[in-house]
Amino acid sequence: MAPLLGEPLESAKDAPDLVAPEPEHCPGPTSSQAGQSDACAGCPNQAICAAAPKGPDPDIPLITARLSSIRHKILVLSGKGGVGKSTFSSLLAHAFASNPRSTIGIMDADICGPSIPKMMDVESETIHVSADGWNPVWVSDNLAVMSIQFMLPNRDDAVIWRGPKKNGLIKQFLKDVEWGEMDYLIVDTPPGTSDEHLSVNSLLKESGVDGAVLVTTPQEVSLLDVRKEIDFCRKAGIRILGLVENMSGFVCPKCTHESQIFRATTGGGRELAREMAIPFLGAIPLDPRVGMACDFGESFLDTYPESPASVALRDVVRQIIQLVDP
Repeated sequence: MAPLLGEPLESAKDAPDLVAPEPEHCPGPTSSQAGQSDACAGCPNQAICAAAPKGPDPDIPLITARLSSIRHKILVLSGKGGVGKSTFSSLLAHAFASNPRSTIGIMDADICGPSIPKMMDVESETIHVSADGWNPVWVSDNLAVMSIQFMLPNRDDAVIWRGPKKNGLIKQFLKDVEWGEMDYLIVDTPPGTSDEHLSVNSLLKESGVDGAVLVTTPQEVSLLDVRKEIDFCRKAGIRILGLVENMSGFVCPKCTHESQIFRATTGGGRELAREMAIPFLGAIPLDPRVGMACDFGESFLDTYPESPASVALRDVVRQIIQLVDP
C-alpha cells in the first residue's frame, strides 16, 4: 500500500493541538524556539507552543539507526535556483552508480519542486510500504530514489505546505525509508538556506554528514547567493567539500569550440573558492544534450561519455570520492 499525501506526517503526541494555523515562518510547535521566536508574536498558538514539551527530538536515534548502514551522506546545495543543482545531483548519482559495486540513493528534499524523478525516468512510480518501512523507487539495480513526487495524485499538483509539514516529510524520508546498505546517499536540497536545510542538517547530525557540494554558475548574481550558502554551512557546522561551477561556457557538440555564455565578470566560481578558502572542484561546461538527457530520463554520462561536460564531471566525482573516502 502506498502512503497518501494527505496522511498525517507526525503522530498526535509529537505536536500540541493548535487553535489556529501556523504562521508562515513558524519555528515548529515542538522546536526549542516554539512560542519564543519573532514569528510567534501575536500568534493565537503562542501560549500553547510555549508550554509544549521541549528537548531533543526523540526520532533522532531512530534516524541514526536507520541510516547507520549508509557509508557516506552528501548534501548538494545552491544559494540560487536555476543553477542546475538538481541536474548536477542526478549526474552525480549516475556517476557514482556507474560503479556496479556501489549502491547509491538520492533523496529529493525539494518538496515544492521535485524534479529528480523526471530526470531518473521514474516519474510515474509510487512508494510501496513493507514491514520494514517505505521502499524507495529503484532506477537500476544499484540506484534508488525517494521523492514527494511519488506521493502526488497527479504529477502537476502543487505542494502548498508551510515549513513544519515539509520538515515532517523530510523526517519521514530519513526515518521511515528502508534505504538498506548504501555507499552514498545524495540529498538534493531546494535553493536557499531555509527550513528544509535546517531540518536535514539537524536530523542527520548524529548519523554524520560527510559534507556539502555547492553549485553555482559563473555570473556574480549567482555568486552573491552562494556566499550566503557558504556562511550557512559554516554557521551550521556543515563541512564544505567544495564548489562546482556549472554551465561554465558552452561547448559546441560538433566542433567542441567553447564560448562563454555566462561570462564571469568577477572571476567566477574559481575566484570565489579562492576568496572563501574552500576547494574548487571544477567547472562543468554547458552542453545542450544534458538537458535533453534529463528530459528523457537518461544517463548523460553513459550516452555522451566523450562530451567535455562528462569529462569534467568525472573529474569532480573523483575529487569528491577522495575527500569523503581518502
